[in-house]
Amino acid sequence: MTREERDALIAWSAITEPADTVAGALVDAWGASAALEWVIRGCDRLAVEAARLAHSAGPDLARAAARAHERWAARLDRADEPHERRARAVGGRVVTREDVEWPRVMGDLGQTQPFALYVRGAAHLDTVWGAAVAVVGSRSATSYGQYVAGDIAHGVAQAGRAVISGGAYGIDAAAHRAAVSHDAVTIAVMAGGVDRLYPVGNDDLLRNIAETGCIVSEVPPGFAPHRSRFLSRNRLIACASATVVVEAAQRSGALSTARHAAELLRPVAAVPGPVTSASSAGCHALVREGVAVLVTDAEEVLELAGPLTELRDPQPDVGGTSGHEPSTVDFGSLGERKMFDALTRRGKAIEAAAATAGLALDDARTALGGLEAVGLVERHRSGWRRSEKREPSDKKG
Repeated sequence: MTREERDALIAWSAITEPADTVAGALVDAWGASAALEWVIRGCDRLAVEAARLAHSAGPDLARAAARAHERWAARLDRADEPHERRARAVGGRVVTREDVEWPRVMGDLGQTQPFALYVRGAAHLDTVWGAAVAVVGSRSATSYGQYVAGDIAHGVAQAGRAVISGGAYGIDAAAHRAAVSHDAVTIAVMAGGVDRLYPVGNDDLLRNIAETGCIVSEVPPGFAPHRSRFLSRNRLIACASATVVVEAAQRSGALSTARHAAELLRPVAAVPGPVTSASSAGCHALVREGVAVLVTDAEEVLELAGPLTELRDPQPDVGGTSGHEPSTVDFGSLGERKMFDALTRRGKAIEAAAATAGLALDDARTALGGLEAVGLVERHRSGWRRSEKREPSDKKG
């Protein structure tokens, strides 16, 4: 990647609001540098530039970009600001979507993928983000919710996975604190610039997070944490390998994170609470609607967040000598991968598993047939579960 292209990606992070799909489409079509030049040229001759874009990338994008041009042009002065220098001034760095460290899971966001991420902390984004578990929930959490969030985050950290959340009060803070207390990696995704540790009441916690993990934002230093940016940053948190909502009211922002995760075909979990508790009403709704699987501890969350290839149990040689090395499972299709992720050891009705996996019933049945044939799942009562004893991928004797 050229320096010009990298600088243009940083500029796009400043002239657009997060999750701008038109900007994403324009940059995908032409590259960041050429797309930025299109915006600059369009300030004097928008009709001519729109016609040129239509010829190259099609009339739909040209019309959308022409409508969006005004909002981009109004921020062009921010394109030349020293965003990278300001990040370095607070001990941070800039990672663009073309850099080696860029978390590849962000690619699943399509045209809403950020152009750049501003990072404070030493954790390598691509290494930790894809395997991370998101623990989110209400800011006005109960003592029960904070305890469960900390317990789950502790278990996730012990399993060697990063804990990702939004750095807010309540559930977010409880999850971050549990990870920090065990010197584990935790990622706090900010709605404003990484120079503004928000909320102020979590300043000490956020500084500790920067030492053991990292603080991340998709907007440059100096940008304020507006309400809309809280909602858009949730899609970044949802790129984790699984999302668990510990407590959430009916209108909680944590529910948007859960729904983003479901749209990305990531496993979603919800912790139950008293049926009389307004703080758990959103969690119960996620389960009732089939968006989330009910979980009660870290072990159940980690089952959902399994790696893309599962290790099968090593089997001993027939002669009683030492066992061979475990090998990985090769799933026959993406549907099999999704159905395996949707099941646990406790059993689940096929309708519920299909809803969790995001598959039609016929596709779910086909996937289960393939998984059963290789011993990865088994029938359990009126549903299905992961096999207690999975067959080895090869046998000796």
